[in-house]
Amino acid sequence: MAADGFTILTWNGLGFDFDILAEESGAVAECAECTLGHVDMMFQVLCSLGYPIGLDKAAQGMGLPGKPPGMSGILAPQLWAQGRFQEVLEYVAQDVRTTMQVARACEERRKLEWITRRGTKSSMPLRSGWLIVREALKLPEPDTSWMSAPISRREATAWLPKG
Repeated sequence: MAADGFTILTWNGLGFDFDILAEESGAVAECAECTLGHVDMMFQVLCSLGYPIGLDKAAQGMGLPGKPPGMSGILAPQLWAQGRFQEVLEYVAQDVRTTMQVARACEERRKLEWITRRGTKSSMPLRSGWLIVREALKLPEPDTSWMSAPISRREATAWLPKG
């Protein structure tokens, strides 16, 4: 799809989906090129703010339905191993819908809003819209000196081939 001009959109695709795809397929170079040219909304948040936020909290902040109650990505492999395939497929389909809904709502409002761990609403302006990973990597490093264990963008990109 990317080769046909479509822009791939994910929430943590760089740090999870493409990393796993590269490992399982052995097509590391192809996955790296694809990930650098796709929009990973969570990675842009990490590059801009210095910390990630969850898709469900973003959906809630944008006033959208999020994950089904009682379901999370950590449960998906366990449920799959138990043969509960339909539940996992429904969860994954809802994640895809939520990702697209959040992206569209943010584009319309020119900002991302989410619910913080304290239960308050926070926001991040999107003056230039969503960026592809290659562009997000060029954003200035945020000040994370106030954090006890900040997550660096290098951690998310560690699987990418050097060079």
